[in-house]
Amino acid sequence: MRRVRYGVGMSLDAFIADPEGGTGWMSPDPGYDPSPFFASIDTLLMGRKTFELAGKNPYPGLRTYVFSNTLRPEDHPGVTVVSAGDAASTVASLRAEEGKDIWLSGGGELFRSLLAADLVDTVEVGIYPILAGQGVPLLPTFQMQARLELTKHEVYRSGLVVLIYAVRRDARPG
Repeated sequence: MRRVRYGVGMSLDAFIADPEGGTGWMSPDPGYDPSPFFASIDTLLMGRKTFELAGKNPYPGLRTYVFSNTLRPEDHPGVTVVSAGDAASTVASLRAEEGKDIWLSGGGELFRSLLAADLVDTVEVGIYPILAGQGVPLLPTFQMQARLELTKHEVYRSGLVVLIYAVRRDARPG
């Protein structure tokens, strides 16, 4: 079964974007090489807000699914627009297909809904050395707990820290 990997950058105070959705404060570290990550995925999941900020087709070559109740599929060729209400069933079907891992990119609301549906396998966060003070939170209000297990970490000269956690399904609190 394919894994769903929530991969996102955030500030030290847990914001994934500024109040307008911008991420200009996420400066790349010259020592970080994203090519192994991109070689391990073939599908991209995005919410509408992330999609609109990223552009029409931000990662050519990846099958891209955008979850939205307002976008019209005919207005967005090259991506698959799916009703946000169908996110869990669509992602469950994608996980069952043959292929590489699936990247859940940005978007705390989509992350929250898929985590609640037990469809997120890893949480992979790049923490940038900045306190943003306000903005879009990593995880909007969440009504349950999800236990994580640290599987990898990397620290870069710039202060960027990458943490990779597996979502523990065996120890979900009640």
